[in-house]
Amino acid sequence: MTKTSPSSAPSGLPQPGLSQPGLPQLGRVQASLAHAGLPDPRATRSWPSLRRSWSARALLRGGPLSWLSVIIAGLFLIPILGVLLSLTQPSSETWTHLATTVMPRYLFNTAVLVVGVGLAVPIIGAGTAWLVTMCRFPGRGVFVWALILPLAMPAYVIAYAYTDFLQPAGPVQTMLRDITGLSFREYWFPEVRSLGGAVAMLVLVLYPYTYMLSRTAFLDQSVCALDVSRTLGCGPWKSFFRVALPLARPAIVAGTALALMETLADFGTVSFFGVPNFTTGIVRAWIAFGDRTTAGQLASVLLIFVFLVLFLEAQSRGKARFHQATNRYQSLPGRPLRGLAAVAAFTACFLPLFLGFLLPAGVLFSMALEAGDQQFGRRYFELVGNSVTLALVSAIFAVLLATLMAYGLRLHGGWLVRMSNRLASMGYALPGTIIAVGVLIPFAALDNAIDAWLRATWGVSSGLLLTGGLAALIFAYLVRFLAVSLNTIESGLSKIRPSMDDAARSLGARPLAALLRVHAPIMWPSLLTAGLVVFVDVMKELPATLVMRPFNFDTLAVQAHNFAADERLTEAATPALTIVAVGIPPVILLSRAIARGRPGQAGNRSREAP
Repeated sequence: MTKTSPSSAPSGLPQPGLSQPGLPQLGRVQASLAHAGLPDPRATRSWPSLRRSWSARALLRGGPLSWLSVIIAGLFLIPILGVLLSLTQPSSETWTHLATTVMPRYLFNTAVLVVGVGLAVPIIGAGTAWLVTMCRFPGRGVFVWALILPLAMPAYVIAYAYTDFLQPAGPVQTMLRDITGLSFREYWFPEVRSLGGAVAMLVLVLYPYTYMLSRTAFLDQSVCALDVSRTLGCGPWKSFFRVALPLARPAIVAGTALALMETLADFGTVSFFGVPNFTTGIVRAWIAFGDRTTAGQLASVLLIFVFLVLFLEAQSRGKARFHQATNRYQSLPGRPLRGLAAVAAFTACFLPLFLGFLLPAGVLFSMALEAGDQQFGRRYFELVGNSVTLALVSAIFAVLLATLMAYGLRLHGGWLVRMSNRLASMGYALPGTIIAVGVLIPFAALDNAIDAWLRATWGVSSGLLLTGGLAALIFAYLVRFLAVSLNTIESGLSKIRPSMDDAARSLGARPLAALLRVHAPIMWPSLLTAGLVVFVDVMKELPATLVMRPFNFDTLAVQAHNFAADERLTEAATPALTIVAVGIPPVILLSRAIARGRPGQAGNRSREAP
C-alpha cells in the first residue's frame, strides 16, 4: 500500500501545483481564501463556526454604516414597539366586545381594500409609465408630468368632491333624471359612499407612487436589452412583459407597497364613507371608548397585516436580483402610435388624470367660488409657510436617514439589518394618531427628565424642549413616512451593480466616500423622488399634526379639517385647493427630474426631452 502524506490531496482532486484543464489550482485557491479570511467551502463547518457566523460582528461586518443603520432603525422602532407592547397587556371589555361583534367585518373590509388597491395600482401606474416612456402619441408630453398630479390630492378631499358630485342632488344624477324622466329611486345608481367607492378613491390618488418609480425604472433600462429581445422574435408587447417588466419589478413592487401601506393607514376616506376597518376601529376605541390599550392592540393587528404583505413579497422574489448589465445607454426609440392605438393610449393616460385630479379639482374650485373661506389672504400665507417648513425639513431628514439605512443594508444584508429596516418602515401603515401617542410618551418622559436634571443641577427649568416645539412633530413625520424614502432609495440602489462597489474599494474609497462619490450621483433621481414624495405627503398629513402641533401653529390640512368637521365643506375647499396648489410645483420638478435621470441623457437630451 502506498503511503499518502498528509499534505497530499485526496483521490479525484487536482494536486497542488499541478495545472488541470478547466480547473483552478487548488492550492492557490486555498491560499487566496485563507488570505481573505474566508473558509474553505469544501470544509465541514462545525457548530462553533456556525455560531460565530451568526454573531453580531458577522451580521454587521459592513462596518460603522451598518451599525448606524441599525441604530437609526432602532430609534424609529420606539413608537412601533410601544404599540406592540399593548399585546402583552390584558384584554379589556372593549376588546372582547369588538372581537365578538365587528372584528370579522374589520378583517373583510381591510382585506378587500388591500386586494383592490394592490391589483389596480400597479396596472394603472406601470401601464401609463410604459406608455409615456416608450411610445409617442398626442398629449404624451403633458401626461409625462400631469399623471403625478393626483399625488397632491388628499384622499379625504377627493372623497368630499365625489360625494358632492355624485349625490342625488348633484349634477350627474340631476342630469340623469332630466334625460330619462325617472324619479329618484326609480333607477339604479352606484353608491359612492361604499367599500367599492373607497377602493376607487384610494386607487385614484395612490397610483402615482407606482407610476413615478416605474417610470424611473423604465428610463434607466438599456435599449440594448430591448433590441436583443426584438432580434429574438419578441414583439413590443412580448418585450414589455418578458424584459422591461421583470427589470422594473423592484420599482413596481416598491410603489405598490407604499400604496398598500397608505391604504392600511387611511382614516379620512373610510370614515367619511362609513366603511369600518382597523383604522376606524382604532380611532373609535381610543376616542369613543377611551381605551388606549384596545387601540394599541388593534394597531398591532394592523402591523401584522403589513408584515405579512412585506414577507410574502420578499418570499416571492426569493434571491433574484435586478441589475443593469451594460454601460451602453442610447436615446429611447419612442415607438410612434397612430389611429386606434394612439386613441387607446391617450384614453388610458387621460382617464386616471381626469378622474384623479381634473374632475375633483374642478368640483372643489366650483365650491370655493360659490362660498369659499372669506379669510383668504395673509392668514393663508402663514399657513403655507408653516406647511412648507414642516414638509421641507422632514423631506431632507427622511432622505438622509433612509440613504444611510439603505446603504448599510447594501454593505451587508444580514438578517438583523434587514429586519430592523423592515420593522422601521412599518410606521407608514400606522394611523397618525397612534404614532403621535407612541412618540409623545417617550418624548414627554425625556422632557421631564431633562427638566428635573436642570432644576437639580442649575436651578433652571428647560420647559418642553421636545414636545413643546416642532422636534417631536418632525420625528413623528419621519416615523410615518420613512418607508416612502427608504423603499424609493432601496429601489434606486438595487439598480447599481455590485461591481461598482468593488471598483470603488479597489481604488481605495471607503464606504462613505463611495456612497457620496459613486452611488449618490448615479441614483440622484431616486433621492429627489424620495424627497419630493415625502414633501407632498407631509403637506397632506392630518392626524399627527392635529395631535402634536404647538399652540397657535396650524397648517393647511388642519384648516381644511376644521372646516370639514363643522360641515362647512364649501369653505374647506379653499385650503384643500391651496394644498393642491402648493404640491403642484414639486410634482412638476419631480417629473422633470425623472425625465433627466436616464444614464447617458446628457448626450442625447435633445432626442429624449419632450
